[in-house]
Amino acid sequence: MFDRIAARYDLLNRVISFGLDTWWRKKVIQQLPLRENQLILDLGTGTGDLTFAAAKSARGNQRIIGLDASLEMLRLARAKQRFAPGGHKTYFVQGSALRAPFRESIFNAAMTAFVLRNVSDLPQFFADGFRLLKPGGRMVSLDIFPPSKSWFSVLYCIYFYRLVPSIGALLARDRGAYRYLAQSVQHFSPPETIAGLIEQAGFRRIIIHKFLNGVVCMHVAEKPAAVSTAVLGS
Repeated sequence: MFDRIAARYDLLNRVISFGLDTWWRKKVIQQLPLRENQLILDLGTGTGDLTFAAAKSARGNQRIIGLDASLEMLRLARAKQRFAPGGHKTYFVQGSALRAPFRESIFNAAMTAFVLRNVSDLPQFFADGFRLLKPGGRMVSLDIFPPSKSWFSVLYCIYFYRLVPSIGALLARDRGAYRYLAQSVQHFSPPETIAGLIEQAGFRRIIIHKFLNGVVCMHVAEKPAAVSTAVLGS
């Protein structure tokens, strides 16, 4: 499905979110340790928007690796690479975020945007993210959630569950993919449940940032630093 919609994916993101998806990605970048010699992983990079946003703010020889299962999405990301600011600091790898093809404890941070709803095994996703991070490393995830009950939720549900599939049919010529998008949000777990899964994977200091009345949420969590034990002589 993601291979099918890859060519119109960026356009649909801008249109459906009224351009706010770019602003939300900037919020993710603000949570990253953008210092020299840092290695950052973008899980489910898609066409690379989040990877390039991090590369634009990167310092020195910092490197950002984008991982995705969709070959067509990665082809578009690589096509952007030459022209994107900081593109020379980015690398793209095809693979599964449930078993990423990297050794453990090598990344300073891991990030992901609008991916969690598409993951078949979220506990494994967070467990593997924990494995990849160095002690003290940070994970930042951004996604869309069912809105809390309010006047805004009524308007949101009309727009997202009814109009978005029609927009997808018009611009991407794929109503099914954007019906899936609406359904994936409608049946997704609350942000507090996701925070619990992140904690179960071993992360600590978990913070939830909510935007648009909780429609979009960002989770920030840290892998505990290694505990050092000093042996004192008598």
